[in-house]
Amino acid sequence: MNGIEDTEFSRRWTQMAKEIPTPKAVLVVSAHWLSRGTKITAMDFPKTIHDFGGFPKELFAVQYPAPGDPLFAKETAKLIHSTQVELDHDWGLDHGTWTVVRHMYPQANIPVLQLSIDYTKHPQYHYDLAKELLALRKKGVLIIGSGNMVHNLRMAAWDRLNEQFAYDWAGKINDQFKELIQQGDHKALINYDKLGKEALMAIPTPDHYLPLIYTLGLKSSKDNIAFFNDKAVAGSLTMTSVKIG
Repeated sequence: MNGIEDTEFSRRWTQMAKEIPTPKAVLVVSAHWLSRGTKITAMDFPKTIHDFGGFPKELFAVQYPAPGDPLFAKETAKLIHSTQVELDHDWGLDHGTWTVVRHMYPQANIPVLQLSIDYTKHPQYHYDLAKELLALRKKGVLIIGSGNMVHNLRMAAWDRLNEQFAYDWAGKINDQFKELIQQGDHKALINYDKLGKEALMAIPTPDHYLPLIYTLGLKSSKDNIAFFNDKAVAGSLTMTSVKIG
């Protein structure tokens, strides 16, 4: 619902776009595009995907008509040598992308592409793959990892979705994740399954966590780190976002 509502989270994304240079393109690693192998959207005009159910019709009515960039897709695929990247013409922009980017660039005048997550691979693979994309940052491309550090829908208290509320375990592991990010301890974050039961509760499946691993792989030694939207809702979901650079 943050995709269409005026909330503190959506307002912060709007403000973020004013604080950073206008990118030449946006590349999003979304928790909602899992694939066997790695793919990148390569069409001229990616469709808006409404990959959810049970929400108001206003959410399904949203269209985000940002252009794609087939040439940029090909150039990005060539940067990656650890695997062969497939140029995809079927996917589009799922809600992991447009619910964020439409607040940042409402005019939809900046090319937006998505990179899929190969669900068969270990987090180390995704971290190493991200390092191959570092040249994109130097070319003015904004890279976004869209997911959640704590994302356990089965344990969510849906009656407390609109208030700041975290279970003790969720708050504890979210703080630990932030501390490890600040310390630059990427190894511990990659091997999150060794961090204890709280981490396994926060990450029952890796899909929403892996976008963070991509952003960490893109961090250079000179980058600053800042957190924003650092709140928990429904007990077992955190909105905590990380700005690197």
